[in-house]
Amino acid sequence: MLMHLPESSAKQGLSKNAMAHIPVLLQETIEGLSPQAGQTVLDGTGGGGGHALALCREIGKAGTIVVCDQDEDAIRRIKERLEDCPGMVHVVQENFRNMANVLAELHLARVDRIVLDLGLSSFQLDEAERGFSFRKSEPLTMTFAKVPSPDSFTAYDIVNTWEEEPIADVIFAYGEERYARTITRAITSARAVHPIETTTELAEIIKGCVPVRYAHGKIHPATRTFQAIRIAVNDELGALEEGLRSGWEHLSENGRIAVISFHSLEDRIVKRFFKEREREDGAHILTKRPIEASDEEIRANPRARSAKLRIAEKINS
Repeated sequence: MLMHLPESSAKQGLSKNAMAHIPVLLQETIEGLSPQAGQTVLDGTGGGGGHALALCREIGKAGTIVVCDQDEDAIRRIKERLEDCPGMVHVVQENFRNMANVLAELHLARVDRIVLDLGLSSFQLDEAERGFSFRKSEPLTMTFAKVPSPDSFTAYDIVNTWEEEPIADVIFAYGEERYARTITRAITSARAVHPIETTTELAEIIKGCVPVRYAHGKIHPATRTFQAIRIAVNDELGALEEGLRSGWEHLSENGRIAVISFHSLEDRIVKRFFKEREREDGAHILTKRPIEASDEEIRANPRARSAKLRIAEKINS
């Protein structure tokens, strides 16, 4: 599902709609990637289109940008935001783990810059109604597909059909939730009465089973469980590992890749991968420590508080 936008020297400005969403660590990401005019760049997680828009400005009318996202609503938003970009734009509805296929279809052997922003966009959290948020009642899906097919694997399947032990393992491993087994027992007890259908049902079950002090802590007690189930439903860690390997293979010499992660599991994968490339390929890690959002950015966007940016440069192609 490709959208090709030709060069347009007549449209140098960018629409007001394009300024509606600013992604986390935007300035730091663009400065670290240092995109140049005429380069080919890939945004593997288009989201609200903010990184792609900034990259378009840097590479200019001689540049090419490929933007991927598996969320069809995100694809629509990205097309709108990038309609005034001066260069060649390809917008593809696809998971970034499959970027090799995307680039092959576009006859692009190499890219010069890659950005992966692993966080859910505000649109997905607030508007998608796909079960990512427990702040309003939504179906327990947690998939990026707007309308999952009847045979799609969803959060409902995990919560209502999995055995107790694998549910607890997922919540503990992917959510790093200390009360994983307590929460799992509460889930299996509740579903024995009737299936758990909505996000608010699940959130209330979790809140009701953990210690009172934990239930009223700084973050909602369901946060880690929802994160864990979402990761499992979408195989997010597997996608990240595949995407990093594929992206590195397709980077040109002196190409750079920037990854913004939002929890420790993702950050550890990125850190380990960059270290391996440094050891085996002589890669240059540009961020010895991850870059984090400033206090000012966190005040403006609380979701930035857990963001970590790592950047590496490929020395040999």
